[in-house]
Amino acid sequence: MEDTQMETNLPENPDLAWDLDDFNNRELAMDFIMQFEHTLCVYSPSVEQLYTNYNMYFPKEWKRKLVILPDPTAFHDTFFYIDTSAVAATGLYIIPGELIGKRGLFLSNVSEDRTLGNRQIPFESGMRAIMKNRPQDDPFLPVLAKGDLRSFEQSWPVMHLHRIKPKVLSEISDLDRHQLENVIVEKLESLFIEQQKASQFL
Repeated sequence: MEDTQMETNLPENPDLAWDLDDFNNRELAMDFIMQFEHTLCVYSPSVEQLYTNYNMYFPKEWKRKLVILPDPTAFHDTFFYIDTSAVAATGLYIIPGELIGKRGLFLSNVSEDRTLGNRQIPFESGMRAIMKNRPQDDPFLPVLAKGDLRSFEQSWPVMHLHRIKPKVLSEISDLDRHQLENVIVEKLESLFIEQQKASQFL
């Protein structure tokens, strides 16, 4: 995971350099976040862009940083004019099953006192249920943003989810809006498939 070829400078966009300072077990956090590299899109509020094609790096010269680098050759994989008013925190978290004595990924909420909510649901079935029950004009489209990777009890990595509300996106065309929805759902489906494959080897 460590990349020795990266430049020593952090990205100009601060939204793309995430801190890992809160984690006692950095390796555990790295393994957890890498599951989402090709399966969840990343939103940058400072430039109002959504990145659907990027790589994650952990440069040795910045030992407590995760750096997200959008593919510079895939300009069409970046969505522009994604207003911050169209991106909302959900209060939902993806947690590792080991946190609750199980395997795989689960959905949960986290209380204000940083304890888990009363119910944890297997990730795929929970996510599909949420998506199925959303109004057609307001689908559930999960994305990541800086600050979503959080530490639970200083050891366990958990991932908070934001979501994009497409009907609020007034600065992009209907075609782009539809394409954005498709890309997010397709990537989420790929995460489901990866989790299914992983469960076969447990």
